[in-house]
Amino acid sequence: MISYLRDPGEPFKRLFFALACPPEQRRAISRWRSTLDLGNGRRVPAENFHLTLLFLGEVGLAHLPALLAAAASVTPPGEHLRVPLDRLDAWRRSGVLLLAPEEPPPPLLRLAYNLQQAVQPLGLLPEHTDYRPHLTLARDYRAEVPEAGSPPEFQLTASHFTLFESRKGQYLPLQEWPLA
Repeated sequence: MISYLRDPGEPFKRLFFALACPPEQRRAISRWRSTLDLGNGRRVPAENFHLTLLFLGEVGLAHLPALLAAAASVTPPGEHLRVPLDRLDAWRRSGVLLLAPEEPPPPLLRLAYNLQQAVQPLGLLPEHTDYRPHLTLARDYRAEVPEAGSPPEFQLTASHFTLFESRKGQYLPLQEWPLA
């Protein structure tokens, strides 16, 4: 997670870069998730499914133009990204149940790294540098990984990456950049 230095009282947006999950993939993942016996946690609404590239946190509005320019400077992979979501996991410390790639594709890792490098000169301070791609299925999840009747065999296919604003439980796309 990254926190942005902003003045107290300055208007801000809570922002993150992500690969959006297309509607047909959201529906398939949601149907599969409904077969799991979660027992606890809050299910993330299917319309909010995404694969985070870089969480920015609270960004002062005055810095938004520079952030957009930094994102536009990132060299895209040159092709659509295909990210397997083939591992169900629970991060108990973070309280999330998630899908993740068993082997993250190198173009995805490069894109996340390049985004981080592009925004660092703007004063963004990483709290940690490990990027662990995942799609969150449930929050406040405090149990073991549930048994799945069938293994997760999803592939998130993305043609662009997006800057989202998180506002009152909704993720609103602000701008997107093509990957190819």
